[in-house]
Amino acid sequence: MALLLWLAVGLLLGALEMPYQLLSQLGFELQKRLWLQAGGFSWAGAALVFAAALAMLLLAWGPLASARGGGLTPVLALQRGADEASTLERLDLRTQLRRLPLMLLTHLAGFTVGVESPSAALGAALLLALRRRWPAVRPWAALPIPVVAAIGGGAGLGAAFRSPLLGAAYAIEELSREKGLSLVLPTLLLAGSGAAVATKLGQPARLAGLNFGVLSHAAWPWAVLLTLLGAVLGSLFVGLLIPLASWLGQQLRQRRLVAAVSVAAALTLLACLSGGLSLNDGSLSLAAALQGDGGGGLATLFWRLAASLLSIAAAAPGGLMHDTMTLGSLLASPFTFLPAEARGQLAAIGAVAVFAAANRTPLFCALFVFTLQGDPQLLLPLLLASGVSTALAERWRGLTWNEAQGQAARC
Repeated sequence: MALLLWLAVGLLLGALEMPYQLLSQLGFELQKRLWLQAGGFSWAGAALVFAAALAMLLLAWGPLASARGGGLTPVLALQRGADEASTLERLDLRTQLRRLPLMLLTHLAGFTVGVESPSAALGAALLLALRRRWPAVRPWAALPIPVVAAIGGGAGLGAAFRSPLLGAAYAIEELSREKGLSLVLPTLLLAGSGAAVATKLGQPARLAGLNFGVLSHAAWPWAVLLTLLGAVLGSLFVGLLIPLASWLGQQLRQRRLVAAVSVAAALTLLACLSGGLSLNDGSLSLAAALQGDGGGGLATLFWRLAASLLSIAAAAPGGLMHDTMTLGSLLASPFTFLPAEARGQLAAIGAVAVFAAANRTPLFCALFVFTLQGDPQLLLPLLLASGVSTALAERWRGLTWNEAQGQAARC
């Protein structure tokens, strides 16, 4: 009976993820049609970015303030012993509904955030809502509230990206202090049934079936270099993001209109300078880089870095996972002298190095990049690069973004 209940809830979760995937797909379609197919500049695209970004910022720092950000901070706060009553108020289904108009504007404007965190927050909110409605129903009745939230969060991400193992890894490494079958098995069941009904929309970076072969001896020195550079860039990204978010949040509270206009104008300028490649979560560039086709140069990395910092600091409703992967993949763009297969492999190494350095979740980061690229012979190098980058970043980075958000929530 418990098994059937978990599977049924997973189907509901997968269905609820569909609007997020549709909104993400909308952003990619606008990016391709208004920018990439227009040859890199579009007056209509620039006007849409500015207007939608301005509207999102005014709503997120005004009447819809409770729905801004990725939505995972309450889940993480529960793991750290925060007051359950006040924390659960910020993690309910009504908040997820209020997040939808912000997400619509986010994807219309091309804010450089992904649907990972909102998807995880939706999963946690759904499972907690069911527990509140039917508190005596097994199997969740016997589980502590923080574990229920972590199961829902991992399952939400796993269902959205159609990878139950990815969701379980996220729950283990990031979302829960408690481990074991009571966490892993329900997460796998929920994410598995949710993935069965989730769509492929909004995920253009998934490239199943690539087979570049074993990383060549000639590519290993470049892989080591990209791992080191990725650790530096990932640490720098978080080191810049945390103070920028604090300062920009202050400006948006005190001088909302002026600050919102400034951020919207900056994001529009970056879109024009990058030819549209600074928009959305970077999946279009990431997909090209992972298959060895480029995805942009070092200038694109600079424009994307600035846009990512602004988007996340301004509390756009989304996460930084695809952002950091895209930045890392662009580190391989100068290696035009290598074959396409080697460039794709190095792009994956760079992606996982920046991602792991920024997030401190080496297993999850390696599995995420592996899930997107799908080359089985690259899994071990990805795990190695992820572990090394995580270890190096411990000396340079300080707090992760999620840790900083959790501390700010307790203040």
